[in-house]
Order: sequence, then C-alpha cells, then structure tokens
Amino acid sequence: QVQLVESGGGSVQAGGSLRLSCAASGRGFSINAMGWYRQAPGKQRELVALITRGSSINYADSVQGRFTISRDDAKNTVYLQMNSLKPEDTGVYYCKATLEPSLVRGIEYDYWGQGTQVTVSS
Repeated sequence: QVQLVESGGGSVQAGGSLRLSCAASGRGFSINAMGWYRQAPGKQRELVALITRGSSINYADSVQGRFTISRDDAKNTVYLQMNSLKPEDTGVYYCKATLEPSLVRGIEYDYWGQGTQVTVSS
C-alpha cells in the first residue's frame, strides 16, 4: 500500500516563504516522477512543479523563479520551497507521485496526497 504524506502548509503574508514536504511510503515500487499541484477555490487543479527520476524539472510560469522543487531519493520525499509568496498562490496544494511497480515494468500508477492548505494574505 502506497501512501503520500504532506506537510508544511500554513498561512503567511505576501512576500513570505513556506516549505512543503511530501513523503511516499510503501514498498515494491520505483518513483518515476513527483510533483505539486494546487487548486484555488472555484478553479481547476493545476500543475505547480514536477521533477522526474531523470531530474527533469518543470514549473508553472506563474511560479518560475520563486518556487524550487527538489527531492531526496533516500527518503522518497519531494520538497517545494516557496518564496516571495503572493495572494494568488493561495490554495490547496496536492502532492502527486507516479510510481512503477517493481514486479510489473512498463505500468505506472498515480497517487495523490490528501492536500495541504496554503493561504497568503496581502
């Protein structure tokens, strides 16, 4: 059973910083990619940042230069350092992991965390 546990959300003023963490627990898989998505009230969930096993990184244009995604493979953990936060960064942030079972190659499964609230006040 795979589980993603997120932490690090909270409330900050504009210009502040937060660091999100997401740890994948379980056995018998390899992580092909991990990423962060967010959903603001009344809006669709959108990609914030993604990092692949090959260390390819993608950022949403709106966070480029302010957010940094990184990972610790030994801990199966991905981080999102968020600096210079803006009110429009407010939303529920979800971690997603794309995993490949060790015994069944060529198949991927997506797992989602429970979400963590980030609120940025002006």
